[in-house]
Amino acid sequence: MSTYRAGVIGLGRMGSTFDDEITQGGSLFLPYCHGPSYAASPKTELVAGADLHEEQASIFGERWGLDSDHIYSDYREMLENENLDLVSVCTTARVRSTIVQNIARAGVKGIWAEKPISLSLAEADEMVKVCKENGTVLAINCARRWNPFFSEARKLIDEDEIGNVLQVTVYAQCGLSHNGSHAIDILRYMAGGNVEWVFGEMQSDEAAEGESDLMGNGYLVFDNGVRGYLRSTACGVASWEVDVIGTSGRIRSINNAEKFELIRSVPGGRRGRGVPATCPFPYPVRMQGMGLTIVDDIINSIENGGSPKCSGDDGLEALEVAIALRESHRRGGVRVNLPIKDRSQRILSSEIHGDDTPARVRRMRSG
Repeated sequence: MSTYRAGVIGLGRMGSTFDDEITQGGSLFLPYCHGPSYAASPKTELVAGADLHEEQASIFGERWGLDSDHIYSDYREMLENENLDLVSVCTTARVRSTIVQNIARAGVKGIWAEKPISLSLAEADEMVKVCKENGTVLAINCARRWNPFFSEARKLIDEDEIGNVLQVTVYAQCGLSHNGSHAIDILRYMAGGNVEWVFGEMQSDEAAEGESDLMGNGYLVFDNGVRGYLRSTACGVASWEVDVIGTSGRIRSINNAEKFELIRSVPGGRRGRGVPATCPFPYPVRMQGMGLTIVDDIINSIENGGSPKCSGDDGLEALEVAIALRESHRRGGVRVNLPIKDRSQRILSSEIHGDDTPARVRRMRSG
């Protein structure tokens, strides 16, 4: 088995140390973030990293056993010197599009990029286009698609265990671009289709007029007949829940994927119309670190063709849905069809605030 040479651009939390913050069980299975996953996978060798900030670069090198010759301040030098097969992009979204395009043009086989895919639709379009032109697999880290429980839920749907999907509802208090990319993507994954048009309601008229990463609610119509509802304004005790309703069953994910319910209709009830009964959810037999699952998926796409579970197209669609929901509110609550014609539209993801200095570096310098 060949080993893939891997490098990381952006050596902060998601590039290296996010896993250290996970101190108890839940729905995240380690290794989860980029550097630890490459270091743990038998299919990859973590050989290099790049970061503009010396503090983060030195911590990354020491943590993963890389000497200074393989730690770069300029990612383009890393691409030129290291003969990389896989590259992660864990930088601010402000520069993500340019970096992804340069990686693809450098001949790298696979890219694992953080979400959101970019700030604007035009940037995302170009990322997807350049990766396809250069034969580079692009995966966007809307990681719930690789969660073993959601994978099992999707398998149940595909095997007709809940009948035809009628509706998917997602409750997730967050901005529509940054963590909203997770919410919109898992809604699309459970619905199993593409969004044709939306209605949207934003947190305020003022917020909808700007480009900030606003909260909002929406109604999504899919090409396969499924209807979707998204609530990213305040959700109370229901935050980060996913509810999939089928003609003969239901799947619910509760408390940010920490609990799953499978409900089926059984004989009985008034006039014999059936009674909803809670059944054991078929938990996966084996659960490996989600980062390892993502790496495996990217490598499988490289070697056998096809796309990873959350591709560049999926990342683009999540951003486009978010912008369409805002556009609906801007126009007075009208239906907005996809694709959006004005590709210059954008949302300034909340994670770019103060991105001239990464959050971890700010904390290091202050304390």
